[in-house]
Amino acid sequence: MKRIFNILCVIILFAEIMPIYAKSAENSGISAYILMEAKTGYIAEEYNSDVRLNVGYLSKLMTVLIAAEDIEKGLYSPDDEVTASPSVTGTKGAVVWLQAGDKITVGDLLKSVIIGNANDAAIVLAENSGGSVEDFVVRMNAEAERLGMRDTVFCSPCGYYDGNEYSTAHDIALICRELVNYDMLTDYFRTWRDFVKSGQTELVNENTLSRTYERHIGFKACHSEQSGYCAAEAGRNEKGIVYISVVLGAEDEDISLGKAKKLINTGFGEYKITATMFPDEMLRPLEVRNGTENFVEMQIQRQDMLVVPVGVKELSSVVVIPEYIDAPVRKGQKIGMASFYNGDVLVCEIPITAKEDVDRLSFGWIFGKTLLELIK
Repeated sequence: MKRIFNILCVIILFAEIMPIYAKSAENSGISAYILMEAKTGYIAEEYNSDVRLNVGYLSKLMTVLIAAEDIEKGLYSPDDEVTASPSVTGTKGAVVWLQAGDKITVGDLLKSVIIGNANDAAIVLAENSGGSVEDFVVRMNAEAERLGMRDTVFCSPCGYYDGNEYSTAHDIALICRELVNYDMLTDYFRTWRDFVKSGQTELVNENTLSRTYERHIGFKACHSEQSGYCAAEAGRNEKGIVYISVVLGAEDEDISLGKAKKLINTGFGEYKITATMFPDEMLRPLEVRNGTENFVEMQIQRQDMLVVPVGVKELSSVVVIPEYIDAPVRKGQKIGMASFYNGDVLVCEIPITAKEDVDRLSFGWIFGKTLLELIK
């Protein structure tokens, strides 16, 4: 009997360990990853996504984003020709062999950075946007702050190794969310092989998903001794839904790109987008004390799009509002909260606000109201 009990204990222990082992095996050879739905920013899956790591040449995605923003603002166009400064002399790593005084279009610079990972092209783009490389790096970090990238510091527009530079899978995904909005970049991101400098320089994309993955719409793959193999990838399905995956610190190219593709396919296969669909009619007017009106109408601040597992049929909601509110009340003032749950898991919270103003009672208002009643 004791022997049978021991065997059962071993079986139970083995069953408890197996999921942990499976998860560990799945993440072996990878430092961090994230899967994010582009429109909502929903994080479907992640592993060490907020751990600060060296992301290598993925930093160039911020350089490309800033250039795209400048083009959208009309500061310059892809057809504008710029002149390379002496800063490109002796550029390390991948280059398109720009020399001081060479003229090249902004479009070809973007192509060189996105497809060819060219560091000299990144320097020329940076100087064209920021005036100097140093000023451009300041702008990169300001842009990171604007996007909510709380665990990122940039030190160069190229992504050269620097012990002071770091980012996370989550923060790189935030850059990618912005890049999705720039259709002008899509052709560059989808191109596997091209040429610049009148056909003299060949560009080959390290991101082989650009030619092998039918859903691919961007972004970049790279590797270095310090960062390992990294990939930022995006895929769009027939419904226009976009998932973003970022994989950092992989042991080899197959692991990084394979995981990036698998994550996006997981997004399309295991998750769906739904809406909160909370009707304002469910909110009864709230009592107002000491106000010029006895009640105030309420409304949910917005209806959100949410990402949930495909098996979820309906979200449950919990509304928290006070029994009454004291005047004055201002239109748009937060009164309560609507919380949406998938089972026991909180999916999102949306404020409930006042539909109109309700002023506080005053002697003048009471006197005027009384006088009006007497006139009637």
